[in-house]
Amino acid sequence: MADSTNSPTRSPSFFRRHWGKLTLTTVILVPALLFTIWAGAALTFTYSSGERSGFLQKLSQKGWVCKTWEGELAMVNMPGAMSQMFNFSVRSDSIAEVINGAMVQNRRVVLTYKQHVGVPTSCFGETQYFVSGVKVIP
Repeated sequence: MADSTNSPTRSPSFFRRHWGKLTLTTVILVPALLFTIWAGAALTFTYSSGERSGFLQKLSQKGWVCKTWEGELAMVNMPGAMSQMFNFSVRSDSIAEVINGAMVQNRRVVLTYKQHVGVPTSCFGETQYFVSGVKVIP
């Protein structure tokens, strides 16, 4: 009786025929999938949230591929005291428009923010603090 495993007519297994394609797929798709899960989790879950008030110092749109608005808020606790700077990122153009209008008028603002820790690249924003709302104080 002949052994069927050593038969010369049997075709090679699927993995032997496509080992190069499977390796390439694993090397490219697995890291891309892990990066997507990591970025999605970091941008979905909020570490902290709150409000900061002060005067806007700057707001600029940055980035080669991923355009985000980056800004600075000067927080003054007492008149005559040194101001503390709060760096933030804005992903929404409509919120950036309101912030820019308040900055041009030199108005005090209250920024509502969410802190996202572990965001993988600066493509989503240069800081951990993402502004989700703005109130202009009259």
